[in-house]
Amino acid sequence: MPASLIQPNNQPFKKVAVDTVTLDIIENAMSNARNEMDAVLMRTAMSPGIREQGDAFPMIANHEGKMVVGQFGSFIYGFLEAYDGTVEEGDIFLTNDPYMCAGAVSHLPDWLILMPIFKDGRIINWSAMFGHMSDVGGKVPGSLPTDARTIFEEGIRIPPTKIYKNGVMNQDLLELILHNVRMPHWNRSDFNAIVAACKTAGRRCQELAERFGDDVYTSSLGEMLDRNYIAMREIIRKVVPETKQSFEDYICDDGAGLGPYTIRCTLWREGDKAIFDFTGTDPQAPSSVNFYLNEEMFKMFFGAFTINLFDPSILFNDGFYDLVDVRIPEGSILKPKFPAPLSCRTHLLGRIFDVMSGLLGQGSPDAMSGAGFSDSPHLMYSGYDDNGEWFQLFQIGFGGVPGRPLGDGMDGHSLWPGFTNVPNEFVEAYFPLRIETYETIIDSGGAGKHRGGNGLRVGYRLLANGQISIHDDRWLTYPWGVNGGEPGQRGHKELIKASGERQVLPSKCDRVQVEKGDLLLFDTWGGGGCGDPLERDIEAVVRDVERELVSPGGARRFGVVISAAGVVDQQATDSLRKEMRQARGEIGIFNRGGTLEELKARCLEDTGLEAPTTPEWEH
Repeated sequence: MPASLIQPNNQPFKKVAVDTVTLDIIENAMSNARNEMDAVLMRTAMSPGIREQGDAFPMIANHEGKMVVGQFGSFIYGFLEAYDGTVEEGDIFLTNDPYMCAGAVSHLPDWLILMPIFKDGRIINWSAMFGHMSDVGGKVPGSLPTDARTIFEEGIRIPPTKIYKNGVMNQDLLELILHNVRMPHWNRSDFNAIVAACKTAGRRCQELAERFGDDVYTSSLGEMLDRNYIAMREIIRKVVPETKQSFEDYICDDGAGLGPYTIRCTLWREGDKAIFDFTGTDPQAPSSVNFYLNEEMFKMFFGAFTINLFDPSILFNDGFYDLVDVRIPEGSILKPKFPAPLSCRTHLLGRIFDVMSGLLGQGSPDAMSGAGFSDSPHLMYSGYDDNGEWFQLFQIGFGGVPGRPLGDGMDGHSLWPGFTNVPNEFVEAYFPLRIETYETIIDSGGAGKHRGGNGLRVGYRLLANGQISIHDDRWLTYPWGVNGGEPGQRGHKELIKASGERQVLPSKCDRVQVEKGDLLLFDTWGGGGCGDPLERDIEAVVRDVERELVSPGGARRFGVVISAAGVVDQQATDSLRKEMRQARGEIGIFNRGGTLEELKARCLEDTGLEAPTTPEWEH
């Protein structure tokens, strides 16, 4: 049963009229409070994943639990549905178990802190944040074991727990949790930083309610949600057709030799409501690539995607949730059954955005972007340094952003909101490695009228014996291009031993033993191109060649002939473009670079890796 709220003051909030000036002041103050949560976190956390990359997601909700400002949508409803205890003033909750909070978080490394904000005996808000811990125990450093077969192998599971009760922290419980992780000082610091961020939001909400009065304040938050509802209703009416349209994409493999796995979604509109039906998605995998996709979280993905695509000025919040219906089959790879492993769900999480792009774009092809979100490449490196001290690096890599109707995709960039790279100087200062290469990969972005962003090559010279884990995808399938655009280049990982021996690494692997002096080349995928490459402005191609984003030979993908001196041969260019137009035939909406059967047939030759085996249910 849902949690019971203990509120000495049971007087309900009154809905009152709010003038536009007051509403704007409160809206901006809430946005500032959300940004202050980030500032507190980044200045007090210790792990590079949170401190440097920003792998944490803040949120402030109204008294009903609906996110008013934030980044990853509200998970309070799922939390309260799963929690059967009491909620009292001074309580702060901690959990990381997806199965215990209806997927409010999706794997064990994400620690969720949730705090009710009381004023005069009533809950006026909720603040929450979750951050990716560098380690939560389990069978491998970093707690993302590819070969896990149950969630019990992935780390310590924390059910919804009062880590603070009536304002007092349960120190014994925290010590028990930290006893089960490899980097307890990082986890402790990150935990305290997240709690501090939530408390900061609490103070700001209380100050606003005191300044404007509880009823005006809560009514303003309701107006902010209503604004979002109205704006999203208009977007849904414009971009979601009443006739059903379907799209499917794949993750290449599960790290255990099986794949590809299909993610299929059908979309249609009934009145003002958009319906997403994932029937046809493959059953859950035996390994940890499963993604427990909370329906509310998918609504957030949809809202963030459409708002940024059609009108970024809209304040993103949960006001539109009643306009979306999400249907995910039980036992599928997007809603696995307990105790299926979940730690490496990042591949599916990223691929959901490519699926949405392909799905929504069919109704508005002119507004469609290529594929390129695709994944969130992970690298873990651990061992003992020359001083005998344990080190453990967790780092998220970047790829190519897809080409879009308004311009080229960015090169070597993250699509995660607010993410930044870990500075090379930081990595070299705190870990036994040296960054010898950090550059975009020439020609890796898909050709198009708007070029896909190039992938990124990072060369890690490893300066201590240890082991690495790699988690990535798009090594078999391509980030597809759209409306004539070509696919982006696939990802590739290679270990060059100090002896000179070269070893192609799978995109998902653990416990790879490395030695001092080895070089890891970590290449990420490029973004898919958008639009006809033969319509790309010739001067834009020349600039790309000058900037070493496109090679002179690669310029021919755009039908442009450039000499070694960088001079365009206009006559040869006109002739080549005419020849390419005649040879290619009709342009389709999607260019996947071949069928799955074709990609698997040439897999070893293309990638140096064996093709995955088709899962049994496909036979």
